[in-house]
Amino acid sequence: MTVDTIRVVLADDHAVVRAGLKAVLGTAPDIQVIGEGSTGREAVALAERLKPDVLITDLTMPDLDGVGVIKEIVAKGLPSRVLVLTMHTEEEYLVPLLEAGASGYLVKSVADRELVAAVRSVAHGDTYVQPSAARTLARELTRKDSAKPDRERFDHLTPRERDVLRLVAQGYSAPEIGTRLGISPKTVDTYKQRIEEKLGLGHRADYVQFALKLGLLGEV
Repeated sequence: MTVDTIRVVLADDHAVVRAGLKAVLGTAPDIQVIGEGSTGREAVALAERLKPDVLITDLTMPDLDGVGVIKEIVAKGLPSRVLVLTMHTEEEYLVPLLEAGASGYLVKSVADRELVAAVRSVAHGDTYVQPSAARTLARELTRKDSAKPDRERFDHLTPRERDVLRLVAQGYSAPEIGTRLGISPKTVDTYKQRIEEKLGLGHRADYVQFALKLGLLGEV
């Protein structure tokens, strides 16, 4: 092993997948697999103990999913860069993964052709995404940038005002919101008045449009 060797840990709950990935990486003289795990918790423990240059993790694993693994790596301040390898399409998962701290994203169907290049790329500090994923990323970042002023206005609401805004947008009445939040309908109306003063939202359609723009309707 030389100082230029890229040290890799594999995390996937299927042993046959790990074996296939190891075989692909074994063709590269500058890459060495130093550990394997079958759960998200094992992946984090291995990253903490071995401090690999790159952690390759599946998105869906027992006890802690790929996003959870990334967040743990970031929270612990570990040096490993995370490459997510999964069956899922980029459109659904790319931006949340990169926002969580992933350094790259690769679909399993092309791993035999692109895995080595992806590992080298993230190991050297770059972000690796496939061409189609790059287009998705650019489109999503453009959308987020256009919503930035509204996001900043939303962030200035109190936590309770945010809760009321979401629930109004989801179609709940004042009595229903009061029941869910443990407050009176009159208090709900007071919060709605504050929201209108701060954001200019009057009708429920305004709430819905605002919530859709910020992606709030899927939040709890």
